[in-house]
Amino acid sequence: MKMTFKAFAKKLFGVNYDRLIRTFFIYLIIFWGLFIADLRMQIAPFILYLMVSAFTAGMMWQALSSADNAANMQNMFMLPFDSRKFVFSYTAALGAYILLTKTAALLTVVLAVSKRSILEILGSILCAVNAVLMTAVAYSLKKYLYAVGFWGAGLIAVILFWGNSPWFMPFLVVNSALAVLLLYGADAYSFYLLDSKNSHAVKSWKHHSVWRYLLRYLICHKNYMMNTVVLWCAACVLPLFFKQTEGQFIAPIGFAILSLNTPICILLSCDPSLLQAVHFLPNQEKAFCIPYALFIFVCNMSADMIFLCSLQIQNGGVTVFTIITAVCFAILSSISSVLLEWFYPIKSWKIENDLWHHPRKYVVPVVMLLLAAALGTLP
Repeated sequence: MKMTFKAFAKKLFGVNYDRLIRTFFIYLIIFWGLFIADLRMQIAPFILYLMVSAFTAGMMWQALSSADNAANMQNMFMLPFDSRKFVFSYTAALGAYILLTKTAALLTVVLAVSKRSILEILGSILCAVNAVLMTAVAYSLKKYLYAVGFWGAGLIAVILFWGNSPWFMPFLVVNSALAVLLLYGADAYSFYLLDSKNSHAVKSWKHHSVWRYLLRYLICHKNYMMNTVVLWCAACVLPLFFKQTEGQFIAPIGFAILSLNTPICILLSCDPSLLQAVHFLPNQEKAFCIPYALFIFVCNMSADMIFLCSLQIQNGGVTVFTIITAVCFAILSSISSVLLEWFYPIKSWKIENDLWHHPRKYVVPVVMLLLAAALGTLP
């Protein structure tokens, strides 16, 4: 079990765990920067617990669903192994990676901007550990996902209604113990991501089409499509948070936030073979990059139009100038994203979760936010 854990841990954290040390150093800088900036906000304990649980569960599910783990696990399955030890080693390594590199980032920001007691910090850590275990159980029991869904809904209800009660942390301990018992009987092969093969042949075409490839890629990777749908839902909700602000100022802010569509902006980085092909073949700057930029523009513009419709219904004030601004923001963000993918693709990633949450993904939205702030100063 120890050797299996080390095999997974070294892949995630580096051979000498140097990546973990670098991550902690970055979090220390972030904490100190936010702390001395004197930014303070009030966060209720149950909101903190719900936020930590949902964030950790989402990150753990993405890590478990990463196609990059399939090849590594396939090599290990060729050797004799104990199923129970394999499950616990794999879950422990992946859970430690999520807790120390993803959840730690969220807690760093929360602790820097709000005052938390020792009990609340302990409750947040227990929520994160419980989320890791429950997500691992849910992934191993995908055939019974409805039952696991009711289990998760029950946990959410407990957090919302009894998150401040003194017996909440003992409940988390008991719930985590139940998850461990369920993992005790889990099959190691249930964590192996098999390639889905269509029963029918793919229709062949005489002419190549980058658009057709991109659409097929999104259809084959449901989590990429789901992220775009979630962004559209966020576009409907965003005007609720800006009711006290002038519509002319909040529209560019909304456009900048909605440019944060990670999956469709990293299609070269997530497919090394495609990245090598488009750089190796001639004239790919026009043949691939222009359709790719148009594809990102359509995705960003669709989110912006949903945001504008929601803004008009709730707040009003959408003008022709606002629509032109949305088009300009969608064009700038799509061109910037493609240029980053072409000249600075992400290569040093371990699992797909790293790719989705790489710091580079914030470059375009931050630039768009600065542009939106500059527009807000204009009369």
